[in-house]
Amino acid sequence: MSRGLWMADEPAGLVWQDGRMFTTARTLRAAVGAACALVLAAGCSSDDGDGDAPDAGLVTVTTMRGAFLQPAEIGPSWSAPQESAAPTRLVSFCGGTTAPPEIPPGAEVVSSNAADEGEKGAQTLQQSALVYADAASAEAGQSLLRAVADQCVAKVDVPATVTADRNEPAYTETVEIRELDEGGWSGFVIVRHKLYDAEHPGTADTAVAVLRTRNVVLVDSYAVYRLDNSSPSPSFDADWQRLIGSVVQRVS
Repeated sequence: MSRGLWMADEPAGLVWQDGRMFTTARTLRAAVGAACALVLAAGCSSDDGDGDAPDAGLVTVTTMRGAFLQPAEIGPSWSAPQESAAPTRLVSFCGGTTAPPEIPPGAEVVSSNAADEGEKGAQTLQQSALVYADAASAEAGQSLLRAVADQCVAKVDVPATVTADRNEPAYTETVEIRELDEGGWSGFVIVRHKLYDAEHPGTADTAVAVLRTRNVVLVDSYAVYRLDNSSPSPSFDADWQRLIGSVVQRVS
């Protein structure tokens, strides 16, 4: 992994072997604070190119697809993963062994993933937009996702996991939910910090932001994984805020 911005949930197929993390062909798991740089002016979106004229004030699928950060925009070592999560699958909210939430019904889903993987760790970014027909449907969808987040346990201890495609040491993971309300987007972010056992030093820091404006719910997840380390990434908060802020600023 290069230093630069790390970007979604667990990266494509990072598994532990003999105290080190290696890449496999596993699909990228989708998965997903204060002073947040989410600055956006509300406005009308352009035609989505699907043949139907957009309703005034609604954000189109094409607008959200164009707002997603591309690997080259993040950094030279970033790339699109060879295998990505299905577009209808979100990242886990609560971490640990919990499954990702179901996508609330009624949305057209567009997504884009990026990863930066190396010998000393990895960083991933998963961007998903749930585009609804109207603002009321988007609000209801976000409420369902918030209900999932509200069930997260603040701290979990997970034993070592050894399966055919996964070998992960034991770890402790903490979960915190913060409110976000800035520049026309409102919602929350789930911040998780994972610390592996002393025999396999390493950390994983994840931020899953769930923000809504008008008829769109954005689920943006950034994660950074570091080997031979026992403390959170010092630039983690600034990095996820900058990445998510870059996306929402593009929607007008």
